[in-house]
Amino acid sequence: MFPALDPLLHSELRLAVVSLLINVEEADFVYIKEQTGATAGNLSVQLDKLSQAGYIEVEKSFNGKKPRTTCRLTRQGLRAFEAYVEALKSYIKP
Repeated sequence: MFPALDPLLHSELRLAVVSLLINVEEADFVYIKEQTGATAGNLSVQLDKLSQAGYIEVEKSFNGKKPRTTCRLTRQGLRAFEAYVEALKSYIKP
């Protein structure tokens, strides 16, 4: 019997976002969009899902008159990612 994979992280885009955020203290929306190749609309929806789950924190601010959205991985998000990776390893044992 294999452990269940977290359906929130099993989405390609959400997994990519969390993977990016593990390696940085924070990342802005434009950077995440460029790195993932996602559309702005789809990325916005996926960030909202991760935020609602408590996996990331999203901060909206302004740089002058320009809006800026910054994302950070939470401890809960890090634990969820680590659990996801461990569960995934059980599927790929030789």
